[in-house]
Amino acid sequence: MTNTSLDDFYKRNDAAQPGGMLKEIGHFNIFESEKLFNQDGSREMPYSRRAYYKISWLKGNSRAEYADKVIDIQGNGLLFATPKIPYHWIPENSQQRGIFCIFTPEFLGSGKTGIQLDELPIFQAGQTPIFELSDEEQQEIEYIFRKMLKEIGSDYRFKYDLLRTMVLELIHYGQKLQPMAVLASTQNASERISSLFLELLERQFPLDSTEQRLNLRSAKDYADRLAVHVNHLNKVLKDITGNTTTRLISNRVVTEAKILLKQTNWNIAEIAYTLGFDDLAQFSNFFKKETSFSPSSFRTI
Repeated sequence: MTNTSLDDFYKRNDAAQPGGMLKEIGHFNIFESEKLFNQDGSREMPYSRRAYYKISWLKGNSRAEYADKVIDIQGNGLLFATPKIPYHWIPENSQQRGIFCIFTPEFLGSGKTGIQLDELPIFQAGQTPIFELSDEEQQEIEYIFRKMLKEIGSDYRFKYDLLRTMVLELIHYGQKLQPMAVLASTQNASERISSLFLELLERQFPLDSTEQRLNLRSAKDYADRLAVHVNHLNKVLKDITGNTTTRLISNRVVTEAKILLKQTNWNIAEIAYTLGFDDLAQFSNFFKKETSFSPSSFRTI
């Protein structure tokens, strides 16, 4: 699973970033989705954790895949995305329309709005942040988005204050709607979580430099990244692989430790650091427990 920054977003869509915004204002922009394409010509958004918030009006058949659920979008939908919850959006045909805005936490900071974004129900982990719109609701949502499109191109001095108000209107509108039905079966959801966990685990490696350090070291680290409860992640992995989350992480760490001990000239303290251990003794105890060898003796056999 990748992390998508604002720079990644603009590069992938070959779009220009807005100029003239002060750092303290935060970042905001709005797009008509049918005018944006990935560099490969597709509109599909890969499974990733985005470094920005996103609110989308979607028109057309598509699917949104989360770690533990799949949601089928027919007709008009309103989607809220938060940096805490990664997802994968897949258009099912070329007849896609819509408008979306992206913004950073600073744009709706508590000093400007009096709210904490992550405390709002719509951005809480475990929610289903996609809402089906009736024809009347679709017209109201589209009207707000089109006002935003018009305003961002204006020369009005306080346009970002006005745009901030419109974003808040969308958020409160969404919080009054009923979420769309989750379609994925428990089995499919479990398989998806397991697959995403293993992919995420493998992406931590290889470690190519003594300056690198393993970022995700515990079961909770992975659960947080996948936006699922750690107990649920552990149960899913135990059911599917026969191993706990901690055991799978430990197996991969010890495999990497063996590679580094045999194939590099890094000293053992450097290897311990890159693998996320606080000190050499902690790493040595872990390695000996897993292999029956000390790191130094394994290096010489």
